Amino acid sequence: MHTSDMTKGIPIKVIVQFAIPLFIGTLFQQAYNMIDTMIAGYNLGDDAIAAIGATSALYSVLIYFANGMNNGFGIVMAQIFGAKDMDEMKKSVATTIILNTVTTILLTIIVLPFLPFLLRWLDTPQEIFKMAYQYIFVILAGMIATISYNMCSGFMRAVGNSQTPLYFLIASCGINIVLDILFIMGLHLGVIGAALATVAAQLISAILCVIYIIKKYRIYMPEKADWHMSKELVKEMLATGISMGLMSSVLAIGSIILQKAINHLGKDIITAHTASRRIFEFLMMPLQAIANACSTFVGQNFGAKLFDRIRQAIRQVLWLELIWSLISVAAAFLCGNILVQILTGTNNKVIILNAAYNLRVCTIFFFPLGILFVLRNSMQAMGYQIAPLLSSGIELVVKVLSCIFVIPIMKYTGVVLTEPVIWAICAAFLGVIYLKTKRKKMESALNR
Repeated sequence: MHTSDMTKGIPIKVIVQFAIPLFIGTLFQQAYNMIDTMIAGYNLGDDAIAAIGATSALYSVLIYFANGMNNGFGIVMAQIFGAKDMDEMKKSVATTIILNTVTTILLTIIVLPFLPFLLRWLDTPQEIFKMAYQYIFVILAGMIATISYNMCSGFMRAVGNSQTPLYFLIASCGINIVLDILFIMGLHLGVIGAALATVAAQLISAILCVIYIIKKYRIYMPEKADWHMSKELVKEMLATGISMGLMSSVLAIGSIILQKAINHLGKDIITAHTASRRIFEFLMMPLQAIANACSTFVGQNFGAKLFDRIRQAIRQVLWLELIWSLISVAAAFLCGNILVQILTGTNNKVIILNAAYNLRVCTIFFFPLGILFVLRNSMQAMGYQIAPLLSSGIELVVKVLSCIFVIPIMKYTGVVLTEPVIWAICAAFLGVIYLKTKRKKMESALNR
């Protein structure tokens, strides 16, 4: 059984050791996304990339809500693990399983019948509408696989194991690539093949995770009595889970609104934005990995009431975020055009220049984004529920205002500037809240 007690050891060393597998896992995931884009682009053309990109925001709303909930459940489990309460840990696992099952059923039943309407509301271009619908239908029909994998990963991260989810993710990415080649290049299934490959790989990974957890973490597995959910525990998990789920989905709703505006700019811009996002997400991985590791660290230490370790860790983590931000800016400015061309296989200058433009502007604002990641995750792990959600609300409002007033005038430049400005505003907002309330928050936890 692999666990890690993050209440001991040098904070930054513990966080980096935990973050490395998270980073490598995200690296493989993004590598898959880029290879998936390359396979689609080289074999199916720019329209296929545009079709996949046109549905990404819709997919994100649903999956981000479910995964955000699991991150919230994981925070509660990390606090319980840090407090070393075995009975409560078993109950938290049972509660997580039940809540995820209900969430998956509801999302699947509610969303699938309305997909054509949602794609039309997004103003998906008619020439890619059919491909977009086929892709997103298969992906969402297999949503149970994605949610199951993230539930298992959340549990393992809560107990300090970030390595095993990495191994399963690597296997999933490998299977995904093989199936992409088989379904797209071999069986000529088009975007349906890309979607089927994704769902099948995630399902295999989820099944392997469940088998591993049952075998290696049996002492944490709920017994019959643990399935009778405690009202207090359900309330706590739902409060944290829904808060994080809403935060994530509000962010994704903002992305849907932004995607609607992008779809009005034509398929070349959709393709450019999709390509730049793939590279942007690749460069963003270390920022996310460090912030996610910090979240688990803060959760365990908050449960153990070791507040000095939390303050020290947040300061040190922000320095790491700054260093990587500077590296990302250099990469975007030196290699942006080349990376876009390699990724998409296109010679369309409109796509290449606009994608590189978006990438360069975004990386300039990576440090505010890193601050935002760290504060959101850490504050959630300390029991803040309203402030991180409010920051997501700010992001949604700014995106709506941008779509109404800025993008119609500034076109793609308005799209490019919208998110970086939001990162800076939200980072400043959470920074002020954290600095003014952290002492009171910790004193309140100490007196429980």
